[in-house]
Amino acid sequence: MGKLTQSQFEAAVQRGDRDLATKPRARAVRYDRSTGQIVIDLVSGAVFALPATLLQGLEHASAEQLEQVEIAGAGFALHWEELDADLTVEGLLAGRFGSARYMAERFGAGWDSEAAE
Repeated sequence: MGKLTQSQFEAAVQRGDRDLATKPRARAVRYDRSTGQIVIDLVSGAVFALPATLLQGLEHASAEQLEQVEIAGAGFALHWEELDADLTVEGLLAGRFGSARYMAERFGAGWDSEAAE
């Protein structure tokens, strides 16, 4: 890979600033044992919750493992170190609970990966 030019650097900074301002990001995240849901507090003030059993890599995790969730990438992703699982906040909000293959296997061949992009 070649050296990054000043204009490429500035364009990347602008893209990053735009993403920080417009894309959904987590402010806080937790596992709620009473409901079995992952609860994401977004920087916008909205709250999003979904069953942990829907998520690739978390389907068979224990409550203790699910509680070990961390926010990654400036709030753009969630990470479970012990489970080696990473999911994007934007993907979860769009109904993508794992890879396209996982979604098709879990939810059927009729699941439209392009519609969820």
